[in-house]
Amino acid sequence: MSQIFDFYDYKNKVFSCNGVNLETIAKEVGTPAYIYSAEALVSNFNKLQKGLKGLNSLICFAMKSNSNLSVLRLLAEAGAGTDIVSGGELFRSHQAGVSAEKIVFSGVGKTKEEMKNGLTFQGKGIHSFNVESIAELFALNQVAKELHLKATVALRFNPDVDPKTHPYISTGIKKNKFGMDRAEIFNCLSHLKQLDHIRLEGISIHIGSQLLSLSPLKDAFERLAHLIEEIQHPIQFVDLGGGIGISYQLEQPPKIEDYCQLIHEVFGEKSKFNSKLKIILEPGRQISGNAGVLLTQILFRKQRRSQDFLIIDAAMNDLIRPALYGSYHEIVPIQAVHLEGKMKKTMVVGPVCESSDFIGKSRKLSQNLKSGDFLAILSAGAYGFTMSGQYNSRPRPPEVLIQNGNFRIVRKRESFEDLIQGELSSLRH
Repeated sequence: MSQIFDFYDYKNKVFSCNGVNLETIAKEVGTPAYIYSAEALVSNFNKLQKGLKGLNSLICFAMKSNSNLSVLRLLAEAGAGTDIVSGGELFRSHQAGVSAEKIVFSGVGKTKEEMKNGLTFQGKGIHSFNVESIAELFALNQVAKELHLKATVALRFNPDVDPKTHPYISTGIKKNKFGMDRAEIFNCLSHLKQLDHIRLEGISIHIGSQLLSLSPLKDAFERLAHLIEEIQHPIQFVDLGGGIGISYQLEQPPKIEDYCQLIHEVFGEKSKFNSKLKIILEPGRQISGNAGVLLTQILFRKQRRSQDFLIIDAAMNDLIRPALYGSYHEIVPIQAVHLEGKMKKTMVVGPVCESSDFIGKSRKLSQNLKSGDFLAILSAGAYGFTMSGQYNSRPRPPEVLIQNGNFRIVRKRESFEDLIQGELSSLRH
């Protein structure tokens, strides 16, 4: 909670962001609506950059967490690159003005067209591909050969470290689809001589998201360091992935300073690598998670003896994390008056026709909250809009950026016409 309240708090008894009244925004742009703080985004990025001072580093924002062009452009101007997992995210990187040399392409299932686009991006090609299998390595070599180019790659190592996070966002244990074990890495190395359009320069790892302890990362980093010594191949960079968590409720995630200190210890000036390796990071949630909220309005109060239902206009199609992961998002009233008085156990649910359509279960909220009142769903800046959809033919919400005491819409609310754009009717006229 403290992380988000650095930028969101009550001002004159109304929930605000950097001094901008969120009720004013709700009334002007309508609800539901995603709100992002430019100051929070840049501040979170700058803290990480400061912690890496003294290292040759590149911070590639994990675009899957928040791919709004204005957000990407803002971070690019601050010095960030992008970590991408699709051709669409490569396209967005170009539209946001991200330089080719600051883009890393991750993901287990790159198509040959995506490989081609990455190799030729902006006429010079992206920084590197994180290769996840021997089959992918051969496919990338073939595409590069056809283009008379060389592909810079990092082999993604799966260190088999339990990140102790939700199983759906765990990516670094043996049973996960991601990366390669030690034997698979050495198999790739044994084929390098015949892969004459591959330039192996890095090793990458990413063990999961929303990590609340540095212990799994320390273990993974040390296993990576040992592997680099073992393979006896000239490595230029390591991609350490992302993963450190944020506070959604009462969690105590690692401090950015401690996370960066760990990186210095394993790869920095006093390590066996003596700061000779370039360090690439892929933070997403760490930068954008607590920079955003989802505004919503109460439609109805449904009173029950044990607990009431607040039916709101935001639904699982707008924010799927609670339904998909059972994730917790703090819910606060826009008007501070509703922080006081008698509270009642309340289910906060949306209008979608699924029993899984909930935002919060058994929350203690004011029994005086009623139809027309506004709520803010916190920590919604990562994996909020990017995972939204149009289920029940519900148009997706707008995105709003607050910067320098002003706000502007950076993605318009979808219309009903947007819902059917591209569809072909079978009716003949």
